[in-house]
Amino acid sequence: MAITAKDVAALREMTGVGMMDCKRALTEADGDTEKAIAILREKGLAAAAKKAGRIAAEGIVTSVVDMDKRVGVVLEVNAETDFVAKNEKFVKFVDTVAKTIINENPADLEALENCKAFGTDMTVVELLRDHILTIGENMKIRRFIRLEGVLASYVHGGGRIGVMVQFETDADPSNETFARMGKDVAMQVAAANPLYLDRDSVPADVIANEKEILTQQAINEGKPANIAEKMVAGRIQKYYKEFCLVEQEFIKDTDTTVAKYIDSVAKDLGCSIKVTGFVRYERGEGIAKREDNFADEVAKMVK
Repeated sequence: MAITAKDVAALREMTGVGMMDCKRALTEADGDTEKAIAILREKGLAAAAKKAGRIAAEGIVTSVVDMDKRVGVVLEVNAETDFVAKNEKFVKFVDTVAKTIINENPADLEALENCKAFGTDMTVVELLRDHILTIGENMKIRRFIRLEGVLASYVHGGGRIGVMVQFETDADPSNETFARMGKDVAMQVAAANPLYLDRDSVPADVIANEKEILTQQAINEGKPANIAEKMVAGRIQKYYKEFCLVEQEFIKDTDTTVAKYIDSVAKDLGCSIKVTGFVRYERGEGIAKREDNFADEVAKMVK
């Protein structure tokens, strides 16, 4: 039976075991998922597989920059509880994974799992499995992005939000004023959660949909067509100011915008500075957390 990438991904989701181990188990089991799970257990992965059914929505988001290499990574690693997320062993594991990504430049999660973990003799997936067994919770490397160039990072709330901002500049990145500006912009991204870099980055279909909604709102308010058109134009400008990073009000001085703040720093330094991109990860976003009802749980037990 042909084994597809979807089959491997599904088994990985069910067991928490590495992609290559899942692929080998499925091949050995001729595509039978239940047999593959049994094979993984027989190979000593039972504890990890058992824990993998539990939802891991806590954990850490980190943002790390290697200033010498001008390489950075934003990374999310999940665990089941906030308690484990603060565990020194878990924190060190996250740091090891981040350094591995910086040094090895893996193409995706599967490639990352098979990289030799920084400073160890184990692969990343072997190190992950070891931590699942020793810490006693399901853990998952959920996502990462690696950037190169002049970068600024910021981590908020002890790992709740991680941000990285990318710049194009002829300034010295180690300059104290530039570094402060970079952190300010990264904090802006964390606090204001922009969706786009600038108005040119907003997809045409997003603006078209927004205009349609705003036009209908104006019509519902009883406005004539010519007035509705002007209202929509004004509200689209407001949309840009709310969701485009460089047009947002600067959180440290609401009398100016992020773009104007960056321009003022560039003028002071006698250089050019342009934001070219940003990444913002928030821990657990998009993960459906299980909400167990204790009364229902007890009721099921006595049936």
